[in-house]
Amino acid sequence: MLRYAASRLLRAILTIWIAVTVTFFLLRLLPADPTLLVVEGDMTPEMQEALRSQYGLDKPLLQQYGLYLGQLVQGNLGVSFRQLVPVTDLLLSRLPWTLLLAGSAFVLTLLIGIPLGVYAAVGRGGAVDRSVQFFGITSNALFIPSVAILLLVVFGSNLGWFPIGQAIDPDTRGLAAYASLLHHLALPLFSLVLVQLGPYALTLRTNMAEVLGEDYITSARSRGLTPRRVVWRHALRNAVLPALMLMGLQLGTLIGGAVLTETVFAYPGVGRLIFESVQQLDFPVLQGAFVVLAVTVVLANLLTDLLSMVLNPRIRT
Repeated sequence: MLRYAASRLLRAILTIWIAVTVTFFLLRLLPADPTLLVVEGDMTPEMQEALRSQYGLDKPLLQQYGLYLGQLVQGNLGVSFRQLVPVTDLLLSRLPWTLLLAGSAFVLTLLIGIPLGVYAAVGRGGAVDRSVQFFGITSNALFIPSVAILLLVVFGSNLGWFPIGQAIDPDTRGLAAYASLLHHLALPLFSLVLVQLGPYALTLRTNMAEVLGEDYITSARSRGLTPRRVVWRHALRNAVLPALMLMGLQLGTLIGGAVLTETVFAYPGVGRLIFESVQQLDFPVLQGAFVVLAVTVVLANLLTDLLSMVLNPRIRT
């Protein structure tokens, strides 16, 4: 078991290093000079060269990479070119909004997806089952930005039921602040859940249908256990494990979807910060944001692997 955990940990560290390296070199390949966007108006070549020296952009690429890795190991993500504040401070001010959006979508997908998958498997061939299958296949083909833009135009712009942009109304306090927060969160959250829910419910439905045909389920029924207990206590325990692993693997998609959704809804999370930093060619902020997102996804997958190891005896052997 320890060997399995150690191999997964090493793989996670290697994945993070690859993500950091690819991000660093891809940003340096952009056909633009970030110093041109820092100072407005005419800038002499001497001023431009001074800025490049100040940001360390005049050094050889491999030397920049080595310096960046050295800072990263010490927990230093650098200073924003544009805002001249530590990148860590910028990310810490935006990360809670992204975690709120992605975390809420994850929990809501589980709360809705598990009953949907169970009821579809129990009533195979019925209306619920056919609806879940149709919804699962359809939502699997949806593209998050397209869904977000559609919801924004219909419910935000045309009907005016939900606000467009920001995460909370300014100058609100107490319960009004919580209500405003949920009001602003609704459309971005629904965009993510709509795309994530279908595949998850469909996977759980398939697993559940297989488990319900196992001999130990027949034995449980023959012992007089109630159908509710057989389904929710005995069958679901074994059917939900592959679905949980799927959710762990889909966390990357969920985080990526949250980034795109924040951009569409001007939601002030890390995704919106990335969008703003791309426009400003703010390399340190982009690098820091991608590192944080990569570490979040890798850690989530690592936890999923370790949880699967604990719950599935076949992995431990």
